[in-house]
Formats: sequence, C-alpha cells, structure tokens
Amino acid sequence: MSPYYAEPDFAALRPVRRHIDRVSVADLLRNAFVFPPHSIYDEVKLVTFGFDPSQDMLAEPEFRFKFRNAGEVPESVGREQDWVAIYHRMLCEAVQRSCAKMRAPWLLQSGGKDSTTLAIACADARPDTTCITYLGGREENELESAAQVASTLGLRHEALVCDPGRAFDRYLAAVPRMPLLTADFALLSYFDLATEIAAAGGDGVIDGMGADSYFGTPMELKHRLLRWMARDLPLPHWLAGLPLVERSFRLCFLLGSLRMCAVERVFPGSRFADGEVDELFGEPMSARSRERLQLFKREIGTATSAWEWRDMSMSIAGSAGAFAKGLYTAEAMSMRAAYPLCDYALREWIHHHVPREQKVDPATGTNKVLIRRHIATHFGELPYVRGKGSFRFDVRGLAAQRFDQVREYARLAGDLLPGAVPWLDRNRRRFDNKYHASKFYLLAVVLPWLAHHREENAVEQPAQAEAA
Repeated sequence: MSPYYAEPDFAALRPVRRHIDRVSVADLLRNAFVFPPHSIYDEVKLVTFGFDPSQDMLAEPEFRFKFRNAGEVPESVGREQDWVAIYHRMLCEAVQRSCAKMRAPWLLQSGGKDSTTLAIACADARPDTTCITYLGGREENELESAAQVASTLGLRHEALVCDPGRAFDRYLAAVPRMPLLTADFALLSYFDLATEIAAAGGDGVIDGMGADSYFGTPMELKHRLLRWMARDLPLPHWLAGLPLVERSFRLCFLLGSLRMCAVERVFPGSRFADGEVDELFGEPMSARSRERLQLFKREIGTATSAWEWRDMSMSIAGSAGAFAKGLYTAEAMSMRAAYPLCDYALREWIHHHVPREQKVDPATGTNKVLIRRHIATHFGELPYVRGKGSFRFDVRGLAAQRFDQVREYARLAGDLLPGAVPWLDRNRRRFDNKYHASKFYLLAVVLPWLAHHREENAVEQPAQAEAA
C-alpha cells in the first residue's frame, strides 16, 4: 500500500463480510489516519513503506525507515556531473513510467517546488498533461503563479475554488466505492478535484508527493518549537472550551500540543484529544490507539539527527494518510494515481548517488537544492518557490454548510460513537474556530463511510484475523 513499492491492487479486498476495527476508528479521530499496518478492517493489514512485504503483518512486523541519513550522504562524489541535466532526464523517465497507462493525465499543481519540477518534466515527457490548482482558503492563492508556470511550459491550466459543501457531496457520492478509509485533511479536496477531472475527461492524477523522505527535511524553528511543546501532559480536554480560549485557535492549538507526545505532534492538523475520543466511544479507547505507536518508537529512537527523527515520524502519516487519500480516491473514481517522485530509479539515484550539497545546502539549511536548481533553469526565482503552497480545505465552511447532515450520520452511528451527537451539539457554536472545525471535519469524513460500509460489515472484532 505504497507508491514506493508498486501500484496497489484493491481487488484483493474481495466483497466478503468484514469486521470494522474500532481501534482504527479511534486512530482516525486521534490522528486522521489508521496506524499501519492496520486498516479500518480488522482482517486487512497494509504493507506500507518501511515494512517488509515478506513479513507477517498479523504477527510482529518490524518498521525500518528506508532513507536513513537522507540529505546527509554521500559527502562527495568522484567526478563533476551536470546534476540538473541528469535529474531532468530521470524525472522525465519517471513521469513516462508512472503515467504509461493514463490517456489524459492531470497534474495537481499546488504551487510548491515538487509540483513545479514535475510540470517541467511533464512538458517534455507528457505534454498532454493538464495542470489544475485548488484554491482552498484565505491562507493561499497561487493561481496566478501556477497559471504562469503552465503557460510558460505550454501546458493547459485549470483552477478549482473550494466549495466545502460541493466537495462533501462529491465525497458522499463516492463513499460506496471507497475501499478503505483515511481522514487526511486534504481528502475532501482530492474528491472535489477528482470529480472535476473526471468530468473534463481526465483519467489520471499526477501527485508530487514522495521526495521529502529521501532529500531530507531540515528541522525549522517552528518544528523544533512544536517538538518542545509536545509534553504529553494529561490536561483535561474541556480546557479548550473555556471562555476566551474557545475562540482562539492559537490557545487551543497550544493546549492540544501540550497533550500530545512528540511523534504525534508531527502529524498535521488539529485532532480529538484522548479524553474526547473516550467520550465519543463511551468507553476507554484512546489508550489502545496510542499503544499502536510503540511499533515505531524503537526505529525512531535510533534517529541520528533531529531532521531524521522528523522524517521518520512523518513517514508514518505519509504512508497511511497522505498517500492513502490519493490511492483510495483514485480507486473510488476509477482513475489512476501516479507518483513520479516515488519512482525507484529516481529515488535510489538521489538517495545514494547525489551529493549532499545538491540535497540540502549545509550553509543555509535550504532543502531540495537540486529541485530548486531544476526550476531555476526555466523560471529563475519565482516568489512561490520560496514558500510552500498546499491544497487546503475550508473546514469552517464545511461545518457551516453541512452540520445537520453530519449530525444525522452521528445519530445513525450512535451505537458505535454514542458521544458524537452530544459533542456536535456542545461545540456547534465553536466551529468558527479552525481548531474545533478540524475535528468536525474528521467526523464528517468518518461517519458517512461507516454508515455505508457498516451495512455490509460487522463492528465487533473477529476471533481470528486473515492476512490480506
């Protein structure tokens, strides 16, 4: 279940009665993804990147980070090479391989470095590619820059402005065909985009994920502060509902971070606190979810630098959340998903042969130097290359437009999450705060999927599990 390995075949999930794993539901509420190798189904285990496919995922699989010392080695190379030219050639080949079965590919052009370097390669390798940029909220607006990139390269460009109600409706329409479940904070954006792409005749999505792990991601000051803030303190979750605090995203985020362990604070987004999860279930459940992190702690504890520690931690969420959103969406929409930056030949060349100064500048800490130089051969210093763009989603707008629908799904799931309706009613007036609205988003994703798939599957855990 990773583009680093191969394209997953969801046909293995044959239509048989399965058992929904309640601990996995807790994972989704606590971290927005299911801890691998687990899935939403108790009988189905996933081999994500870092696990060995030859091991038994139902026994005691070992997690091993595949890109140790990323961005740090090798120290030097034997001869000078035109690294940018080699990179461009290999990236074009990666695009051709990953998109070989696509008739009309569309590139998710977020405005960041990865999607821009891919656009350059697509212009040579797949000039029939259409670029599409998603405008998700006030925090970003890369439409002008993205359109300029596409125009300069001779690629068609489209834009889609986030309408949270429309995106939610498109998600609901695809839920019956969604094989497994993640609650990544860009999942609804993905379904919104995929529906738009399919309506325009596209049959494949090119995603720029995958390069961070092998290029290396230096720990910025904000990441160090977040790691320091994650104190794993048993603070009561109702503190975020106090007067003055409940309206402040910063204060709520601070309280949420103080309650988290350092690894889970690396995962993106604001999520339910352990106490809230237990209230939603009406019984202790968060501790069983938190226990699943132990599988990764031994490997993470061997990190040789702060940035490797962060890369290891992020890889957990990347496999089970960030990649999963695209793979599950593509399967539900009968489309293909391509991740050229995960290509084996490309990533192995960069990780093992490209010198350190082409990955991370040792003087400034600037990352993805080779990608930046590749972009500079076509565009020079575009402003958006210095800052990261993303496909954000309007979680506050979703709560404002679809509260009653989600509350009805919560009522239907009352036997599984008896505390969901009380939580929604108690917090409704707080959803203009992105911290609380992010939790509403998690319920908006999880509850409809459960409502549909529970009709065909049971909730109680089986006596025996079957490897999948």
